[in-house]
Amino acid sequence: MLNMLWLGFFLVAAVAALAQWLVGGQPQVFAAMVQALFAMAKLSVEVMVLLFGTLTLWLGFLRIAEEAGVVQWLARLLGPLFAKLMPEVPRGHPALGLITLNFAANGLGLDNAATPMGLKAMRALQELNPRPDTATNAQILFLVLNASSLTLLPVTIFMYRMQQGAPDPTLVFLPILLATSASTLVGLLSVALVQRLPLWRPVVLAYLLPVALGLAGFMALLMTLSAAALASLSALLGNLTLFALVVLFVSLGAWKQVPVYDSFIAGAKEGFDVAKGLLPYLVAMLCAVGVFRASGALDYALDGIRWGVQVLGLDGRFVDALPTALVKPFSGSAARAMLIETMQTQGVDSFAALVAATIQGSTETTFYVLAVYFGAVGIQKARHAVPCALLAELAGVVAAILVCYLFFA
Repeated sequence: MLNMLWLGFFLVAAVAALAQWLVGGQPQVFAAMVQALFAMAKLSVEVMVLLFGTLTLWLGFLRIAEEAGVVQWLARLLGPLFAKLMPEVPRGHPALGLITLNFAANGLGLDNAATPMGLKAMRALQELNPRPDTATNAQILFLVLNASSLTLLPVTIFMYRMQQGAPDPTLVFLPILLATSASTLVGLLSVALVQRLPLWRPVVLAYLLPVALGLAGFMALLMTLSAAALASLSALLGNLTLFALVVLFVSLGAWKQVPVYDSFIAGAKEGFDVAKGLLPYLVAMLCAVGVFRASGALDYALDGIRWGVQVLGLDGRFVDALPTALVKPFSGSAARAMLIETMQTQGVDSFAALVAATIQGSTETTFYVLAVYFGAVGIQKARHAVPCALLAELAGVVAAILVCYLFFA
């Protein structure tokens, strides 16, 4: 699918460029496309420089957290919840701990650290699968919650905004938190409806109700604030949470006599190894997106959507952020490329760029997750995994747009 998407960018760009040349009389479109190729290749390297540092930094701190027992404590804390949501998985099965570790890493925004844990969890669940080619209820719930992109600390979004010169990279912290909560809630409820999960059980309610009530109260409080106050609060909480997390990891590590410096270096080396393999993918997608946009193809599509929005009498400022939403289910690298392109063309703190950043932080690469997680264990029949995951994806996009209108309109 990724091969077809990447090829599609170039083929559609070629058709759009020919239309601009033969119909619109603009032969300079080809020069713009070639220039976009080299410009995006240069931009890829610039983005990678910051990506190296960010992944190295956070995987270093995560290693300290692991050795200090923070991640293991989270696994024990959330274990009873997943035991009820996945009744076919025996208590104490290693899959439950691996699932919790995966969600903890996702919540911290460490996508590349979360994937290996998730694959281990999927393999552990596959050991309990009586029909190896068909996804079990537990596997579907795990995958849909993964695809709902529950992210408490969207570090990579902050990084991209920082690289593009945002005065306050954490400005979208609260919008992402609210939008990703919506996508996760819809994903959980859709699976629970299909699988008839007893969400009213006391153990489940003891976990979910305080979180739901807390978020509802928080949203009610936000509704009373002005747009300027909302933006200021978002920036404050983003910076405070990040720094508090660093202090927590290091302090607990020192208290438990973990060699914090050595642990950080070990984790940082892992982050460096992860980051260095990403450059070819970033170059490929950024160049494809750059050519696609330079050809005018994206403008044609967006103009059509914008026209439809105007016919309905709606505010169409969010349309410029839709490229990120449209490609996110297929490719994270393509969505990142669209986000960076939007930041560059519209301005890093423009409404479109803020919406695109919120969408990027609150949605997931649904088809990629399906291919990787189910492909790793040979599952061919996904059952209700795809519709539930796409419903969660749609909820994240809609929530991101609505929240950004609340915060930044």
